Amino acid sequence: MRINRLSIAAITVLALAACRPPITEYTESEAINRVSVDTMPSRLDLRFAAGSDRLTAGDAGRLHQLVASGALRRADRVTLTVSGPPRLAEARAATVRSELLRYGIVPTPLQEAAIGPDRAAIGITRALVTLPRCPNWSAEPNSDFTNARSSNFGCADATNLGHMVANPADLASGRPLGDADAVTAVSAVTRYYQDKIQLPAAATLGPIQAPSSAPPPATGGPGGPTPGS
Repeated sequence: MRINRLSIAAITVLALAACRPPITEYTESEAINRVSVDTMPSRLDLRFAAGSDRLTAGDAGRLHQLVASGALRRADRVTLTVSGPPRLAEARAATVRSELLRYGIVPTPLQEAAIGPDRAAIGITRALVTLPRCPNWSAEPNSDFTNARSSNFGCADATNLGHMVANPADLASGRPLGDADAVTAVSAVTRYYQDKIQLPAAATLGPIQAPSSAPPPATGGPGGPTPGS
């Protein structure tokens, strides 16, 4: 009798388990299909000769070594802060910019108070993009009773975005806009309103030949006219 009771209990448990619906509590927060961006800031201090816009020999070599080793790259967000009176500060900034421009690096000017005399500070922000784990089939596609999106939804877009972005830091924040060239902008608007837009002359467009309606001249051949006939 005891064996029969155990058998009946086992059959009952299996029957109840079979009637239990599948797990449908999957949510998109379990596997977010988007790229993640981690930033790492650093700073490089440079020294100028006292009262001049010339970098010291040691710091100029250190700057080139950082670029050559990959510690400073074109894809980094680079800011530049210099000390000194306005004219000297501008000359010092031009010196550092010319050195960085040789490697295709254009720094953004930044005003920073915590900088010593005869100094320049280069701020470096490097971004690292981590792609999502795709393809993502963490949710069963054939047992969805909540009409939720597939767990693989958005994987291709996120992966393509991470691969094609030129500057990874752009995914973290936008770049600051620079000042517009007022002279160029105002001149363009003035020419537009004064109707002084110069259209290309007809002579520069080249001759336009209309298709001829006359039939092409006949050539010599079997049964046809020959030259001079």
